[in-house]
Amino acid sequence: MAGGMARAATAASARTSVTGSIVRAIAYLGLLVLAVSIIYPLIWMALNGFKSNAELFASPWSLPSTWRVENFVKAWNLGVVRYLLNSVIVTVASVVTTVLISAMAAYGLVRIRIPFAGALTIVLLGGLMLAPTVALIPLFRLLQALHIYDTYWALIILYTAFRISFTVFLIRAYMITLSREMEDAAVVDGANQWQIFWLVIMPLSRPIIVSAALLQALFAWNEFAFALVFINNADLKTLPVGLLAMQGRVLSDWPTLFAALTMASIPMIVAFLIGQRQFIRGLAEGFGKG
Repeated sequence: MAGGMARAATAASARTSVTGSIVRAIAYLGLLVLAVSIIYPLIWMALNGFKSNAELFASPWSLPSTWRVENFVKAWNLGVVRYLLNSVIVTVASVVTTVLISAMAAYGLVRIRIPFAGALTIVLLGGLMLAPTVALIPLFRLLQALHIYDTYWALIILYTAFRISFTVFLIRAYMITLSREMEDAAVVDGANQWQIFWLVIMPLSRPIIVSAALLQALFAWNEFAFALVFINNADLKTLPVGLLAMQGRVLSDWPTLFAALTMASIPMIVAFLIGQRQFIRGLAEGFGKG
């Protein structure tokens, strides 16, 4: 009888092992398909940026017969360098302001006893329901009244204002999980709230700070509506609007346009590759425990 029970347990274990292997194989296959569906269009875009127009339409799926670097030079000279610089300025500035303000707000809501902190949290989260496009007309008048219409500051302030609610929610969910032991030790050593925030909380919150910064960078880099409406000067246009304007100049020169799109996508790809580990860790720990 004992032998029969052992054989049954072994058979059950084997079936579980086989089922687990099948599930893992399906999961890996799904991830592989997802990876190919994301990476292949980027590779296809970059390769077609090296072709001539005739070769692009004749053999869009093959490697370039001649690697035409001049397509990238032409795109660069048509204004991609200017659009790229504008996007970098706006993105970096909005990332710094959004992350710093949101981190301070999240720290105050989590660690400092503030009157009506719960109500303030609800008000901040209510900002997630605001649709930016609904406010275009009043924002247009406001920016003109402040004399910052058609400047970098118009985009920096709007990108910060409309993303603070989400970023506070993100960072707050992570800070709730942090232990108070190091903060208590800092208090014993004579640290004030400001020193605790910069020397204890910010280093401990590095994963979620990186996650928030990357998400804000992605938003600012790709944002179109505000950049189209609130920037009129061609020298201040960011990449999404600038590439749209460039499309009208190159007409049917698709390789040059693909070259411009390739250059526009490289900075964000590099940023995510550099911060991917901290990005995943920050989101997993923040939402997993918060």
